[in-house]
Amino acid sequence: MYFLGIDIGTSAAKAVLVNDNQDIVAEAEVALTIMRRHPSWSEQNPGDWWLAVEKILAQFHHDHPKALSAVRGIGLSGQMHGAVLLGADQVPLRPAMLWNDSRAGAQAQALNSQFPQLAQVLGVLPMAGLTAPKLPWLAIHEPQVLAKLATLMLPKDYVRLQLTGEIATDMSDAAGTWLLDQARRDWCDDALAALHLKRSQLPRLLEGSSPSGVLRPALAQAYGMGDDVIVAGGAGDAAAGAIGIGAIDEGDAFLSLGTSGQMFVTTADYRPAPQAMIHAFCNALPQRWLQMAAMLSAASCLSYAADLFKCDVATLLGEAGELSNQPTNLLFLPYLTGERTPHNDADARGVIFGLSPEHGRGEVVRAIMEGVAFSFADARDCLAQSGTIVRRAGVIGGGARSKVWLQMIANVLDIPLVRYHASARGPAFGAARLARLAVTGENAAAICSAPAIEGMVEPQADLVGLYQERLPKFRSLYRALRNEFHS
Repeated sequence: MYFLGIDIGTSAAKAVLVNDNQDIVAEAEVALTIMRRHPSWSEQNPGDWWLAVEKILAQFHHDHPKALSAVRGIGLSGQMHGAVLLGADQVPLRPAMLWNDSRAGAQAQALNSQFPQLAQVLGVLPMAGLTAPKLPWLAIHEPQVLAKLATLMLPKDYVRLQLTGEIATDMSDAAGTWLLDQARRDWCDDALAALHLKRSQLPRLLEGSSPSGVLRPALAQAYGMGDDVIVAGGAGDAAAGAIGIGAIDEGDAFLSLGTSGQMFVTTADYRPAPQAMIHAFCNALPQRWLQMAAMLSAASCLSYAADLFKCDVATLLGEAGELSNQPTNLLFLPYLTGERTPHNDADARGVIFGLSPEHGRGEVVRAIMEGVAFSFADARDCLAQSGTIVRRAGVIGGGARSKVWLQMIANVLDIPLVRYHASARGPAFGAARLARLAVTGENAAAICSAPAIEGMVEPQADLVGLYQERLPKFRSLYRALRNEFHS
């Protein structure tokens, strides 16, 4: 018996095949591109996600036909907050507006002014990248699209629609729409009224470990799969990452160092803290919630630098690793597409401060890495403001492959970081675990254990203080430039 986990990320669609022993027996990845037709816009065509999934299925069918034929369940994970707008024919009305699309900043501020009480119910202040604020932007700029809206869904759920014909979403992904009553785990009628939405325009809700439908017969036949393959509810990428590394109990914490960054803590109850810029959302398992600090740019900052310097990320990391472990005398604000925690500022942008002729590419790259590390310090402090203290954390995401970067973050946070086996594939692996739970009904604690530990990164006592001295300067740079961003 095998299980397939598919993660619809921002930069790539990734998938893993997992056997009964929870070994990853095969993996695949298909790159995705972002369209930036105007400043502050970030879009993808939903059809590209499905084409990527078809390429993955074709690859597994060619390379691992026996394993694919033995798949009993499929789990889905994906980038959160994207607005996928379908007409009555279930065809997208326009490109999807993604989580790092900041065009709806004014609309988010207006929602906060008009409905200040809703943040406590919906788990977070309205922010430009969330799903709901994009709708009043459309009402102003593309009313013809909004007039035809039959279904509003999230990125991974468009893939579900193609796989099963079902329109559904799980609690953890729905949590990021600014439309879900987090405590009740149901759509919030007051929020729907504020956004002029009907329940009939939203997917049905289910838990991430519950079945959502069965693979279409034509797809099963095309890829040599069974006629009873269950597709699980799945999860938003952060919650799927938690499932993947076994962070399912009260207080379990991890950092996600992917395209975006998150500091994530599992909670046994709903603990909203919107004024601390914390996201308090439903988790992927029943009767579990989470607190999360969300940063819009993390490893994507290095990808940007690689494009700028016309080389690959591995080369940049190698050059940065050859330099001193001490903090640089440069400062970098990693707000390439705005920021959520701690600023909720859609207009903030990236800055490199302090350049001189002595600085080479390696110093600039280290400054970029430090800026992301300092953002995690902001995340830690926002969580502490909400009453949650992080004393140790796992790490997932592509950036987790860099020991140099993890050492820097451990020094900035002054906490140990745990590197797990296959942690870079956390969301896809977590989705495969949710598929297994949907098929077998097993106890989640028995399946969602922590993978083998590859290593522990301890803070270096002689460097912790040096980084702490730099942190106030990092924070003061944003304060000094905030008005300039807005002008």
